[in-house]
Amino acid sequence: MISVAMFNNKGGVGKTTLTYHLAHMLERLGHRVLAVDLDPQSNLTAAFLDEDALGLLWNETATPAWGGPHQARLWEPVDRGSGTVVTALKPIMDGIGDIENVLPVTITQDLWLLPGDLDLSRFEDRLSDAWPRGFTGNDHAALRVTTAFHRIIQQAAEEVDAQIVLIDVGPNLGAINRAALLAADAVLMPLAADLFSLRGLKNLGPTLREWRSIWRDTVLPRVPSTIGAPRGTMAPLGYVIMQPTMRLDRPVRAYQRWLERIPTVFATAVLDQADFDIGQQYEIATLRNYQSLMPLAHDARKPMFDLRSADGALGSTQTLVQRCHQDFRALSDELLRRLDIPRGDAR
Repeated sequence: MISVAMFNNKGGVGKTTLTYHLAHMLERLGHRVLAVDLDPQSNLTAAFLDEDALGLLWNETATPAWGGPHQARLWEPVDRGSGTVVTALKPIMDGIGDIENVLPVTITQDLWLLPGDLDLSRFEDRLSDAWPRGFTGNDHAALRVTTAFHRIIQQAAEEVDAQIVLIDVGPNLGAINRAALLAADAVLMPLAADLFSLRGLKNLGPTLREWRSIWRDTVLPRVPSTIGAPRGTMAPLGYVIMQPTMRLDRPVRAYQRWLERIPTVFATAVLDQADFDIGQQYEIATLRNYQSLMPLAHDARKPMFDLRSADGALGSTQTLVQRCHQDFRALSDELLRRLDIPRGDAR
């Protein structure tokens, strides 16, 4: 099993959309995929699940679709035993024990979701407090807090025999994301070609190296074998350009100017390479703006590349659907190549 975090500390670049569609495409290419929502905003969970499922998972059963807490249902939108990340964390958050095992939610035959929860934000202070207390290796309670995400993901992945884990995290450099990224073998960075993404890369690179160094040099050697701990690899895989809508007041040459600066910033700030080959391919893919497809996909509760005429994708829109499929297929193939994962049996 290999885990990949989608991360950029600049928000609004399409990180959750990327995670959602990659999960579906990798499953389509014959892999068993677990998507994990570690963003307290839980947008990935909302993309996968409807209001009924969210109401059951979050114990909010009086949703309009349910008709109130006393209305009987002939079916349940999630399996019994399923839960959220917060369900798994609750014993630690309440100070009464260690993580609880929860079943991921089945999305398709070989795709599962470990749902997020808005209550995850309450875990931030606990993680901040535990980080320095774990440096000596003697405070086992602190180490269990810091490694909680890693162990929850491991349990969930083993439960469904997942080959690839995609982790969606929020756009910040806080304690929740530190623990989430420590649990990742690799990091894929969605970027917009603008000043904000460049600034984000300059902040992100040194921070990742600092977290990796502290964890692997100071903490990990002192973690007892009784506590499952991540390796803290966080290897940068490269970046995906999320192309914006071109407007008359934002010329193509402005977009191109920022685009040309990204490889240098990525090499120096993220990879810490003073001497680098400008011809090296750090970019994994460029994804166009599929804005006209997003509302249709949201209503149909399916990936943009699965939209059909019955979903409202009519006429020339179908050409964009086909291009979307080609783009995500190419991105997934390149991601698998960089992860050194053989292609599965495509469906």
